[in-house]
Amino acid sequence: MTTEHLLQRFFAQDTIALAKVISLIENRVSGYQEILDALYPKTGRAYRIGITGPPGAGKSSLVDKLTPFYRADSKKVAILACDPTSPFTGGALLGDRIRMLDLLSDEGVYIRSMATRGSLGGLAKAAQEVALALDAFGFDIIFLETIGVGQVEVDIVQAADTVVLVLVPQSGDAIQAMKAGLMEIADVFCVNKADQGEAELAVKNLQTVLSLVMRDWVPPIVPTVALTNQGIEKLKEAIERHRAFLGEAGLQARRRERLGAFLRQLIEDELRASLWDGEGLKNLESQLERVWAKELGPHQAARELLKTAVRR
Repeated sequence: MTTEHLLQRFFAQDTIALAKVISLIENRVSGYQEILDALYPKTGRAYRIGITGPPGAGKSSLVDKLTPFYRADSKKVAILACDPTSPFTGGALLGDRIRMLDLLSDEGVYIRSMATRGSLGGLAKAAQEVALALDAFGFDIIFLETIGVGQVEVDIVQAADTVVLVLVPQSGDAIQAMKAGLMEIADVFCVNKADQGEAELAVKNLQTVLSLVMRDWVPPIVPTVALTNQGIEKLKEAIERHRAFLGEAGLQARRRERLGAFLRQLIEDELRASLWDGEGLKNLESQLERVWAKELGPHQAARELLKTAVRR
């Protein structure tokens, strides 16, 4: 299939073409950048909601329960979930597809699992680009769910318009969130599995900490029980309140900041690839000899290597 034909099918709302485009992005197939550049003018309409938190907090269950509320508003929903990488295939273990079986029959919902492939920040390296493809395809809401790697959840900030931090009271997640600085990431706190005790204490702990944080937006704390739908509508309302708080100007400012971070990442990736290709490694070895012989200092050698890579 030619790139032109693939794009034609993509813009004709062919979900098979969407899946193909995502696979090209995820596998970094040559030419995927040109496809993304062709899709980019169609982006900017979808609202991205990040769902993050430790493993076992019930993130997938919450997304599963939130989605029907958005579908009731006639919104098309895409769910991009990062699963652990299979040690055998290098692909995602696809746990979220298993947990969201009830949504698979809805043509207005698209679910895609991605392998983290060693990305410590939770989201797969290509998640930002896949989110752009989902946006260009015409989805109104995009859920971005992290694998839940504990304290390192920074990429979600760069990928979402509203970030929901999901905690479970019994495991001390609320205290860990305070220690890890995750309070700065969350726009909305969700204390899930609130029927299992200690939820009130977790909420009070969060309220105490939030009272000490100087922010224009004070993140709401929503207790939920995903399995019984308890608090799910209130969680959606909290997300919508944050969206309203941002307003159009605030939302565009957040997205512009996100775009800047994304461009920096792309530039760094290009430089890294240029620095350590065959010629780059040869230049490194040459400079290494000079540094070893004390002809150059390490910083001077690094600057010269970088200048050479940029000129190429």
